[in-house]
Amino acid sequence: MKKVAIIMGSDSDLPIAEKAAAQLKALDIPFEVHVMSAHRTPDEACAFAKSAKENGFGVLISIAGMAAHLGGVLAANTTLPIIGVPGKSSFEGLDALLATVQMPSGIPVATVAVNGSKNAAILAAQMLALSDEELDKKLANYIYGFNVVAGRSEKGNLLPNPGGDAGGYVGLMRSGTLTNCMTYDVKLVSARGA
Repeated sequence: MKKVAIIMGSDSDLPIAEKAAAQLKALDIPFEVHVMSAHRTPDEACAFAKSAKENGFGVLISIAGMAAHLGGVLAANTTLPIIGVPGKSSFEGLDALLATVQMPSGIPVATVAVNGSKNAAILAAQMLALSDEELDKKLANYIYGFNVVAGRSEKGNLLPNPGGDAGGYVGLMRSGTLTNCMTYDVKLVSARGA
C-alpha cells in the first residue's frame, strides 16, 4: 500500500497533524509526518515533493496556517494529489483557508475545513482506495457503519441485490427508505447499532 505524508509548515501544527495520523493509523495506512516550510525550508519541501512518488507515497497532506503556501509549493512539484488543511491561527484560519483554496489553474490542492485533518486523512484514504479493494471495504465500514458480509445480514437473512450477482446497490434500510447507497459486489450491508 502506498504511504501518506503529513507535512506540517511548523511544529506548532502538531496537534492538527495528530488527528490525521490517528485516523490513518485506525485504517492501517502507513504514513510519515514531516515539518517543512514553504518559506523557511522551500528547497527541502520541493525536493520532498519531487521524490515523493518514487519514495512510495500516494497522497500528501499539507497542514499550514497564516499564508499557507505549503500546499501550493508541494503541488507545483509533484503529480501526486495534495490535500490542504488550513491551520487556525490568525483570523480564525480564514487567511489560511483562502490561501489554500485559491490555487492557480494547473496546481490543484484539494482543501478541507480549517483544522480538518481528520477529513484530510479520510480523503487521502479514499484516494488510495481507488486502487485498493481491502482499503475500500475498511472505508465503507468506517464511513457508513456497515458490516459487509457475503450475502447475509447479521441475523442470517438473505438481502436482495438489485444489480444481480455481478454487483449492485446495497444499503441500509431505515423506515422503508434505502439510505447510504453504494456499489459493491457483495450482497449484504447492515448498520452498526441499527
